[in-house]
Amino acid sequence: MHVTVIGAGPAGSSAALSALREGAQVSIYEKSRFPRHKVCGEFLSPEVSELLEDLGVWGECEQHKPAILNRVFLSIGKRTKSWRLPQPARGLSRYRMDHILLERAVAQGAALHRESADPGPGAVLAYGRHVQSTAGNRLFGFKAHFEGSVDDVMSLFFFTRAYVGVNAVEGGFTNVCGLATEEALGRSAFDIDDFLQCCRPLQERLQPLRRKMEWLTTGPLVFGKTEGPENCYAAGDSAAFVDPFTGSGMLGAISTGILAGRAAAQGTETSEHRKRWERVLSGQQRSAKFLRGAIESGWAERLLPLVPGRALFASTRPSRISIATK
Repeated sequence: MHVTVIGAGPAGSSAALSALREGAQVSIYEKSRFPRHKVCGEFLSPEVSELLEDLGVWGECEQHKPAILNRVFLSIGKRTKSWRLPQPARGLSRYRMDHILLERAVAQGAALHRESADPGPGAVLAYGRHVQSTAGNRLFGFKAHFEGSVDDVMSLFFFTRAYVGVNAVEGGFTNVCGLATEEALGRSAFDIDDFLQCCRPLQERLQPLRRKMEWLTTGPLVFGKTEGPENCYAAGDSAAFVDPFTGSGMLGAISTGILAGRAAAQGTETSEHRKRWERVLSGQQRSAKFLRGAIESGWAERLLPLVPGRALFASTRPSRISIATK
């Protein structure tokens, strides 16, 4: 069996490694330069380590000393909540993660083609979401690394038409990544540094830090399922783009990548694969949609003191997948 994977990010490289474990020959097509920085929260949910261990790359990830994150701090309007994670999470940059996964796939026999490819029947689609220019209040993401003192807290700040996550990554740096409406960013002429000053708690968190790279931006972003060829195996954002505030983007990408690579190598019907990844992501998608509505309506700020932090965190995780090969 030969498996074609289009896209070499976490979803695509995980799919390649999963297919290789099934004995398939794998070709990866990626036109972008690797490694590179991307707009991403760079938060590895505690469940990620088990999946990466099974793919044979967790040991290498640990060699780069990802930041250990033990706590969560949540700020919504005038309310705050903090809690300890049931298991430690990690902070690891996409620059490092993408490189580790792709290099391992190539080392295990995947053929890497530095070019784009049209998806044929049975291909794994892991090239990200379809960027759509939608009317109205479009959403844009932004990210930069900062230097300065670090801590073990994943901080998330919600304010007018925007939210920003702050957490340490490897190398003693802090990743600052957010999402905001075009209208909100436009009031600051898309000057991200100026825009972030409108949230006082966030301003106080960033005050001792110094930005060390130019802001990266991406968008417009569209939530929900991505429409692609029905005769292909979707993974990552090519399957569905879930609201990034859940902090489970990397977990979802790796999970659906494993499912897609395994399904492609085994010749599973693409419709069955779709059912499988929908089961993995459906609960998370429902929770994210509910929470976004609660935040936009103002109810989240009122209810925040009543909701246990760990329950809130658990509700935004995708379902666990079996990492067995058969």
